[in-house]
Amino acid sequence: MGEYIGLDVSMKDTAISVRCDGKRVWRGKCASDPETIARTIRKHAKEPERVIFETGPLSVWFYHALQSEGLPVICVDARHAKAALDMAANKTDANDADGLAHLAEVGFYREVRVKGFDSMLTRTLVAARTKLVRIQTELSNQIRGLMKTFGLVVPAGKGSTFEANVRGRLDENHELATIIRPLLEGWCSIRLRAAELTRRLIDDARQSEACQLLMSIPGVGVVTASAFATAVEDPANFRSSRSVGAWLGLTTRRYQSGQVDYNGHISRRGDHQVRSLLFEAACVILTRSSAESALREWGLKLRERIGFKRAAVAVARKLAVIMHAMLKSGEMFDRKVVTPA
Repeated sequence: MGEYIGLDVSMKDTAISVRCDGKRVWRGKCASDPETIARTIRKHAKEPERVIFETGPLSVWFYHALQSEGLPVICVDARHAKAALDMAANKTDANDADGLAHLAEVGFYREVRVKGFDSMLTRTLVAARTKLVRIQTELSNQIRGLMKTFGLVVPAGKGSTFEANVRGRLDENHELATIIRPLLEGWCSIRLRAAELTRRLIDDARQSEACQLLMSIPGVGVVTASAFATAVEDPANFRSSRSVGAWLGLTTRRYQSGQVDYNGHISRRGDHQVRSLLFEAACVILTRSSAESALREWGLKLRERIGFKRAAVAVARKLAVIMHAMLKSGEMFDRKVVTPA
């Protein structure tokens, strides 16, 4: 029989446990480097059957690097593994590695699909651009608030208009200008970098057939299409389009015990970034008449019964189903049809 290996990964060291025929045969530590880990595993396990570790910040790198080393590596859901690992009396890295190795041996784990580096590169681009836009907004609000204290009200405006308004009013107060201008220069620099990332994201979307297909939906732009396409990667990863909404945490949670049986809020499991973008797209569909479609009509009727926020969540869930079905079929969005969700 082969050996079953559990890895408890941390930034500096990785605890390793090797089990064979129902017994632990070796455990130890090594540096958190895939090549070093692969050499250590081969030294103590002649025929590794499964090598498992939990999801974490290093999981994408470790998964692909250990795969390239020829190891049968599996990434498992950390929430699922936690229930079993909590059975140990003492919480240590060595005990966690033992627990993971035991899960690998008995097969009691939930495997997680690890995204490819190309998809992660696009997702990193989306996340970096989103962060810069948020910092830009925070800085502009901070500048407005500080100037308002001294009676310098900056009128509404974005981009170069905002910059011109701020500089024009700072001429009236030279002492305040020495404080605000460094903030304004930082805002200008961040705005420039955010624009560069936005242009790169647009160029990548133009070359992607999946993004062009998804952007045929009113309310779905470059950012939402890119994030969704890279999250799903291959439509064949899901048996049914209906399961995508649950995968993104857009379905309600259910609690049942004895005579108690009720539905709660949405689970909020899965990809927070994609879930937020789908909610924003749903808000656009419900609030802009230019997004006329059968989906919008369905959402507006739902809003009258359950309110705006719940209707937006329902539209976001239906959007996830529609977008996956479009990727699977390769067909453009039909404004006259609403796919059941």
